[in-house]
Amino acid sequence: MEIALLSFPSSKPPLSQTLTLKPTAPFLRPSKPNLPSFRPSPLPSIRAAISRTKKEETVETVKTQLENCYLLAAVEYKGFTVKQFQDLRRSLPETSKLLVAKNTLVLKAIEGTKWEALKPCMKGMNAWLFVHTEEIPDAIKPYRTFQREKKVENDFTGAVFEGKFYGPGDFKQLENMPTRAEVYAKLLGSLQSPAIGLVSTLQAPARDVVMVLKAYVKKLEEESGGN
Repeated sequence: MEIALLSFPSSKPPLSQTLTLKPTAPFLRPSKPNLPSFRPSPLPSIRAAISRTKKEETVETVKTQLENCYLLAAVEYKGFTVKQFQDLRRSLPETSKLLVAKNTLVLKAIEGTKWEALKPCMKGMNAWLFVHTEEIPDAIKPYRTFQREKKVENDFTGAVFEGKFYGPGDFKQLENMPTRAEVYAKLLGSLQSPAIGLVSTLQAPARDVVMVLKAYVKKLEEESGGN
């Protein structure tokens, strides 16, 4: 009797065959996080430039206010409220300007000028009063009125008039100066007595002499025009 041997294919590959696996994608290595590179912020340099520009503008503003200025006074600024300072500004005549600026900037603006005599005031916090009129008493009066009505203790720390420094205790001299009309009347009256009038006029301060000469010229012009 014959027996037939049946062979079934094995599920394992023949040993002679080499199993090769081809990767379907390249091997990926973990990458480092892509962090932005650090760059110094430009803000500090921009702020410095803005600050420098503002300082230069302040110096130029002070120089502009000094043009045709007859008196420059420093007022103690520390202790003012915003409302008080606004009220003070509104109380001043158009011929007076009040400016808040650092002492160093004001000093830079007045350096080498007759206003440099104001150096003793370059301490503490100051507001600066620029008077653009010859009527000095009338320019100071609004601040005195403001002090009295608002009960403000802040006072003048100094002033310069005609190149001379006036300390806080010297302000009575400025406040009691005769007005332009009073000077005109006094000096014109003295000129009516030729000898005495001439001596009095020549002995008067330079400012008064200039004022009386202007008044005298104006009087002559009016008289000639009337004729």
